[in-house]
Amino acid sequence: MRTHYSSEVNESLVDKEIIVCGWVNKVRDHGGVIFIDLRDIKGLLQVVVNPDNKQFFKIAESVRNEYIISIVGKPRLRPAGSENLKLDSGKVEVVVNEMTILSKAETPPFQFDDNVNEDIRLKYRVHDLKSEKMQKNIIIRNDITNLIRNYLSSNNFLEIETPILTKATPEGARDYLVPSRINKGMFYALPQSPQLFKQMLMMAGYEKYFQIAKCFRDEDLRADRQPEFTQLDIEMSFINQKDIIDLIEKLFFEIFYKVLNIKISLPIKQISYAESMNRFGSDRPDLRIPFEIKTISEIVEDCGFNVFSEPASKPGHKVSALCIPSKANLSRKDIDEYTEYAISKGSQGLAYIKCNNTKDLKDGLQSPILKFIDIKVIGNILEYVGASDGDIIFFSAGTSNLANEVLGGLREKIAHEKNLVTGDWEFVWVTDFPMFERDLETKKLKCLHHPFTMPIYKNIDDIEKNPESILSHSYDLVLNGTELGGGSIRINDKDIQNEIFKALDLDQNEINEKFGFFTNALKFGCPPHGGIAFGLDRIIMLITKSLSIRDVIAFPKTQTASCFLTSAPSIIDKNQIKDLGIKIDKKNNDNEKDT
Repeated sequence: MRTHYSSEVNESLVDKEIIVCGWVNKVRDHGGVIFIDLRDIKGLLQVVVNPDNKQFFKIAESVRNEYIISIVGKPRLRPAGSENLKLDSGKVEVVVNEMTILSKAETPPFQFDDNVNEDIRLKYRVHDLKSEKMQKNIIIRNDITNLIRNYLSSNNFLEIETPILTKATPEGARDYLVPSRINKGMFYALPQSPQLFKQMLMMAGYEKYFQIAKCFRDEDLRADRQPEFTQLDIEMSFINQKDIIDLIEKLFFEIFYKVLNIKISLPIKQISYAESMNRFGSDRPDLRIPFEIKTISEIVEDCGFNVFSEPASKPGHKVSALCIPSKANLSRKDIDEYTEYAISKGSQGLAYIKCNNTKDLKDGLQSPILKFIDIKVIGNILEYVGASDGDIIFFSAGTSNLANEVLGGLREKIAHEKNLVTGDWEFVWVTDFPMFERDLETKKLKCLHHPFTMPIYKNIDDIEKNPESILSHSYDLVLNGTELGGGSIRINDKDIQNEIFKALDLDQNEINEKFGFFTNALKFGCPPHGGIAFGLDRIIMLITKSLSIRDVIAFPKTQTASCFLTSAPSIIDKNQIKDLGIKIDKKNNDNEKDT
């Protein structure tokens, strides 16, 4: 039907007959000559309909925005001064010989340049997907996905699909469950990740695996989360942590160079989880922020100010300081707002010192806490945090987790609110995560990553005797304060795997019920292996600098896990429910449909 896309129409085609097809982006009548901006997947092309072409001029007068048309015509050079060099076709225009309306369109619900409410955009998603922004994002997504496939295939990886209908296993978030019609009273789960399947592929001898996998998690949503999402999943046998990191760094070098023409610096810097928490108050640090947290416990442990000295000398507690540079220009109102923020995180308040003149420790500083702390200690604090005139130092004292959360959150909040973020792209690997953490509500141990991560230990008995001291062979890749993905070296020994299950307080019956298929496979031999997984949607959101993950997914869900386009989730009639052998609790459900 067409001979050329819009971007292919250029000076080399002048006076040659071509056929182009697409959508009417805009119609303009200039003194009896009609200009149409024709839009296709490759861009825009200007076509001209002259009044002496009476039959097709009449058709051109009837077309409206979003009509789909076909044009037969000949390109000509645009008049001098009217070129549009922003377009690939901007030096030419096509003079129409024939025009056919392929499909008419009603008035669109909104214009692409309107500041449209996102709910409206999602309701009319098909129209929204026509916009330049959305088409650019979806095309970049395609380019990145193809690049990933080509890169991994060239490195001898096999793309292998794993099941979507699978068994519910505890992986942190709630599962989406699918009732079985054939096996009444039983349910499949949609996978939160292909974790166990990809490890079993390693046991089966498929040494290099990858998959662009659909994953599902029934969890509370936010701007960078969806109930169904796409994951780049990778697993390798006979490797160590360095092998995986090297592979991934080269992959991201390819992505950024070929998509953005940016050469990222390799190797990417690495810091441990402990260092990341101490310096940045987060396990996903944003290295573009030019200030960091300092632990001052040793300086203040004998300062006489109990708010500082007690946590400074107590195990599992600390005192930390965050020096905000003068260019933040913080006001009294700002300090009050940040104090409220600290309180919302569980702190009793937010101590601070305002540095008007750092050379005059007696009269050059402002703070309610100065009268409680020896002036020499104050001087040591200022020197240690590198304070200058005009800076403000915030303090947090308490459990290490609380101090990290308060100042880590403030660091990011202030940097973004006061435009203190510098640079475009800052990658960092965070490694050596704790194997376990304590659930704040149940007080039980849970894995920081997952129970198949290889622990770092000297003696296997340490896992049982002192589990919270055990680190793991794990690594997360972080970009600009956002976790792109994470992975680990996996357990390939059944005895170590059982020790991890025991530490999680799982008895043998629970292990057999939840993971029996996996532990049985493990008995028949398993090579050393490891892997990593990335949220593809999140990567593309960052690369396109989109504000929401919904802007890089063709048909996303809302933050209530709904689809405004299709009205999913929807009511199911009684006959379908009956076939599944399940009942709806009428007390808690108003959506049962009578049929």
